[in-house]
Amino acid sequence: MKPIWIVDDDQSIRFVLEKALVREQFAVRSFSGARDVLAALDDDEPQVLVSDIRMPGGSGIDLLAKVKARLPGLPVIIMTAYSDLDSAVSAFQGGAFEYLPKPFDLTKAVELIRRAVDESLRDEVGETVDKAVPEMLGQAPAMQDVFRAIGRLSQSNVTVLITGESGSGKELVARALHKHSPRGQGPFVAINTAAIPKDLLESELFGHERGAFTGAQTMRRGRFEQADGGTLFLDEIGDMPFDLQTRLLRVLSDGQFYRVGGHQPLKTNVRVIAATHQNLEQRVKDGVFREDLYHRLNVIRLRLPALRERREDIPMLTRFFLQKSARELGVEAKRITDAAVARLQGFEFPGNVRQLENVCHWLTVMAPAQVVEPKDLPPELLAAGEPRPASAVTATDTALPPQLMSAPMAMPQVVEAAPAGWLADLEREARRRLESGEPDVWDALTRQFEGRLIHTALDITRGRRIEAAQKLGIGRNTITRKIQELGLED
Repeated sequence: MKPIWIVDDDQSIRFVLEKALVREQFAVRSFSGARDVLAALDDDEPQVLVSDIRMPGGSGIDLLAKVKARLPGLPVIIMTAYSDLDSAVSAFQGGAFEYLPKPFDLTKAVELIRRAVDESLRDEVGETVDKAVPEMLGQAPAMQDVFRAIGRLSQSNVTVLITGESGSGKELVARALHKHSPRGQGPFVAINTAAIPKDLLESELFGHERGAFTGAQTMRRGRFEQADGGTLFLDEIGDMPFDLQTRLLRVLSDGQFYRVGGHQPLKTNVRVIAATHQNLEQRVKDGVFREDLYHRLNVIRLRLPALRERREDIPMLTRFFLQKSARELGVEAKRITDAAVARLQGFEFPGNVRQLENVCHWLTVMAPAQVVEPKDLPPELLAAGEPRPASAVTATDTALPPQLMSAPMAMPQVVEAAPAGWLADLEREARRRLESGEPDVWDALTRQFEGRLIHTALDITRGRRIEAAQKLGIGRNTITRKIQELGLED
């Protein structure tokens, strides 16, 4: 991965950000002014650029324009004092990924930069594999139903609503629907409506005219124009702002829309596929999603099963992802034993297929031997206890009636076995310390418990503190304070 570039004439800002990013294992390169950045672009380029808005020798706004002219897809984060917010919004409209108000929370800043890196890497992968996306894998009855539905819809241009948990592969289904449709030779354009700030989403969808707002120096085509003749995939549609839902409804109704700041109606010939992990019916009842838009989208609903509902696919998916990770990293593919696969089949996988793919990537990098055994699995899987017998997996998971398939699978062996083990260990350790007269037993064990809990959460989230706090159910400030108190800093 390419380095993060930091541009600020304030050495203390550069130092603090550098140290934080290096601690998160990012490569970093720092500059004191815009001229040095433009000169460096002749020989190198960043993964993400983080620039101050006011610097001697050239402003961040000017730098943004020049960098975007050379690297249109580069995420640029603008750092700004609160008094500069108007300028920052202009920069935002001019193509900045996000702005970071000063003084900033360091953890929040790193999380924002990480999000920009993820977006950049996703775009790079999308450019190279857009036309070579592999077919989905799955032999479970629930997945066979999905494949049959894709086949039935292959000659149709009807609007489809894909529902399913996060990480279950909704975009893969959308791409398959596009690929096997009459529009398969046309563009496939995807947009995550939850990942784009409300003020920019309208411009992203419908485009804008030159001069429509401060910073709009050129006309820009929106996603509806880009997808003309093809398919537009609206991911996380349940999070779309209410006022934009009205404009979307108009396009779906008659295929017409206006660019932001425009006066001439434009026509588009687009098939819309929407996806959400939310309950849209409940959001309609809550008054945050238009009922008429819901009915317009819900022409054909395709529900994607969670990974726990298709456990028999885990062996095939695991071996596929191990091969894929090995190709990406340029190493020999790891092999996995049946016992390790059985342990994987007993795990709940709240992150679904995406989480399994991440586990396989972790194994490719971290497993010590070429053959993966149960003891080599990530800590969160080892902590889940013994897997259910294979017969229990088959009988329980494939024999449920369809109306119950959306409910999380009960795993009594896992739920009971793991807590019993660690609670027994805790009781023995507490008894040993108490009987020996050791002082401050409460504080000592509590610190060890909290430390191990936070360490495990950070390991699972690969050091992302905000995500770890969310998983633990505590606040961002709480986890930061605990890390300091427990001495968990690097």
